[in-house]
Amino acid sequence: MRLLTLLVCLFLIVTGALAADPPPPNSQPGYQAIWFELGQKSEFGDKYSGGLGTYTAKHRPIAIHSAEAQKTFFVYGGAKDQKRYLLNMIGYYDHVTNALGVPVVVHDKQGVNDPHDNSSLSIDDDGRLWVFVSGRGRSRPGFIYRSEKPYDIHSLKQVFEGEFAYPQPLWLSGSGFLHCFTKYTKGRELYWNTSADGMTWAEDQKLAGMGGHYQNVEQQDGTVFMSFNYHPKGNVDKRTNLYFLKTLDGGATWKTVDGQAITPPLADPQCAALVRDYESEGRLVYLKDVQFDAVGNPIILVVTSAHHQPGPGGEPRIWEIVHWEGAQWNFHEVTRSTHNYDMGQLWVEGDTWRILGPTETGPQRWGTGGEVALWESMDSGKSWVKKKQLTENSEYNHSYVRRPLNAHPDFYALWADGNPDTFSPSKLYYTDRDATSVHEMPYWMPLDK
Repeated sequence: MRLLTLLVCLFLIVTGALAADPPPPNSQPGYQAIWFELGQKSEFGDKYSGGLGTYTAKHRPIAIHSAEAQKTFFVYGGAKDQKRYLLNMIGYYDHVTNALGVPVVVHDKQGVNDPHDNSSLSIDDDGRLWVFVSGRGRSRPGFIYRSEKPYDIHSLKQVFEGEFAYPQPLWLSGSGFLHCFTKYTKGRELYWNTSADGMTWAEDQKLAGMGGHYQNVEQQDGTVFMSFNYHPKGNVDKRTNLYFLKTLDGGATWKTVDGQAITPPLADPQCAALVRDYESEGRLVYLKDVQFDAVGNPIILVVTSAHHQPGPGGEPRIWEIVHWEGAQWNFHEVTRSTHNYDMGQLWVEGDTWRILGPTETGPQRWGTGGEVALWESMDSGKSWVKKKQLTENSEYNHSYVRRPLNAHPDFYALWADGNPDTFSPSKLYYTDRDATSVHEMPYWMPLDK
C-alpha cells in the first residue's frame, strides 16, 4: 500500500498534477519595465519617450542597499502583460546569493500608463520597507505602503492616501520622515511634511512657489540638501535657473548654502537661494542629482540646454557639475550629449567622483537616452575622463541610470532600455562598481524562485 502511494505521488509530481508551493502573493514573472511616450512631438520625435521604468529624476531614492539584510531593494515602473499598463513594482538583489528575487506588485495603477506615477523607496530604523507611490496632478492621489515585517517585500500594506507627486522620502534616523514632494497648486509647487512614524503626518507646508519647480533632495547624517529649478509662469518647457537650500533640523528651518535663514514659501525668482541665473543666459536647466563632497559641501549635477524640444536645436546640451567649495559656487563641464532627458547620477567616494549615464549617442540618436558610459574625476569635478563605455551597439537606447542609496559594489547602478521612437519591450539592467559587466535583469523568471 505504501509503495502504491509513493508511486501515485511520483506520478503526480512528474505530470505536474501535484502543485508545488504557491508563488508569493502578487509576484510577477520577471523584470518587465514600462514603455511610455509623452505625446509632445516635434521634428525629431517626442519630448521624451522610451523605457522609463526608472523614471523620473525627481523620484528619489528608488533603490537602497541594506547592510543588515544584505540586499539592495529597488522599486520601478513595471508593465502588466508587456503592455502600456503601469504596475508599481519592488524587487531586490541578494548579495549573499548574487541573485535577483522575484519582483512583487506593490500597487496596480488600474490602467494608468504614465511612469510619472512611479514610486520611491525608504527603509526605517526597524528595517521596514516604505514605498511612496506617486500621484499625478490633483486627480490621481499618492499612496504610501509599509511592510509589516522587516525587509519583506511580500508584506507591504497601504497605510496612507493623499495628494503628492514626485515623492522624495527621507528617513532621518531617530526622528522619522521628512517627505519632500510636489503639489499641482499654482503650477508644480514644492512642499514638505514630516512624520515620526509614517502613519500620522503633519500638515503640508509650501517651500517654493515661483510658478513651478522640480527638485532633488539628498541627506547625510541628518543634513538635507535640496537643489531645484523654476518654471517661468508655470511653463515647464522654460524650466531654468538653479537654486539650493538645506535643513539641519528635519525641515523646521531652511537655509541658503551660506547659512542665511529663509522664510518659506519662496516666491521671488531672484531670492537668496539662487545659485545661478540661467534664465538671463537663455539656458534651460534639467536636474539630475545632488550630493555631498568629502567635507559635506553640496554638489549638484545638471544638464543645461538651449531648447526644450529634442534635436540639434537644443545643442549644446552640457552636463555640468555645480560645486560649493565654502565661499562660492564653481561650475565645471563634464561632457555633452544629445537629449535633455539623458539621465545619469553622481557617486562621491572620497576624492573619487564618478558619473554613470547615457552620455554617448545611442541607436535612436535624438531620442531619450543613449549608450551608457562611466566618467571619473580626481580633482573635485574640475576635469573628467571617460573611463569606460558600458553599452554599445545596443538595439535600443538606455535611459535613467540611477544610484542606489548606500550603493553596494555588486549592484552599483540600475536603468532601463527601450525604443524612444516606437513602442518596444523595456528591460532593466544593473552593473557593478568597476563596470566589469552589464547584467540584464531576467524579463521572464519562474515564480517559485
